[in-house]
Amino acid sequence: MKDLLDVHTHTIASGHAYSTVREMITMAKARHLALVGISEHGPAMEGSCPSIYFCNFKVIHAQDWGIGVVMGAELNITDYAGSVDLPAQRLRQLDYAIASLHDIVIEPGTKEENTAALVNAMRNPRVNIIGHPDNPHYPVDFDALARAAKEQHVLLEVNNSSYKPQASRPGSWDKGVELLAACKKYGTAVICGSDAHIDGDVGTHAYSWKLIETCDFPEELVVNRSVEAFRAYIDG
Repeated sequence: MKDLLDVHTHTIASGHAYSTVREMITMAKARHLALVGISEHGPAMEGSCPSIYFCNFKVIHAQDWGIGVVMGAELNITDYAGSVDLPAQRLRQLDYAIASLHDIVIEPGTKEENTAALVNAMRNPRVNIIGHPDNPHYPVDFDALARAAKEQHVLLEVNNSSYKPQASRPGSWDKGVELLAACKKYGTAVICGSDAHIDGDVGTHAYSWKLIETCDFPEELVVNRSVEAFRAYIDG
């Protein structure tokens, strides 16, 4: 199956990444992706973009790059009620939004608290993807997560960066197996994301695909196969 898109990427604007918007898009085009998304960390992440960064995407001129380009954010979930770190006005200016738990922003809670944080974030109509939901630092109820994602029309991410050797979220592979089992059970769609912090990682999903194949997960539930399948989750 062709892997046509990568929408979890970060540039120098996120403060701890090392390539520019131009470099990331150029690499995506060189790797024959049909669509790339730039998703800088929200302002609650140390060193990342202030809120105003997300208000001026009109200058990107996405149609001029010779590849589909969407501009979003990786929002930080800031409490167990699922609050995120951009106001509604800014969220309306994004093409899409990933919402994630990061320990630099919110301390891991109980399984019930962590699950509530993610499920409540999904209920925000501007949230389209839950980032690295199989992070072992934040134990969750995968059945509840998969059911809620299906109901809320939100994608769960299979984060390539999490499964690399010496990754910052060790143990994610085993949790990913549990996540995909729950998604398979409820027919919940997923998306592979590189979580690239440098241009050389754009579009690299080898570990994600290995996990998907190991779990015999249905390809029709992986939206990377089709730009239209992905846009069904972010348009409207």
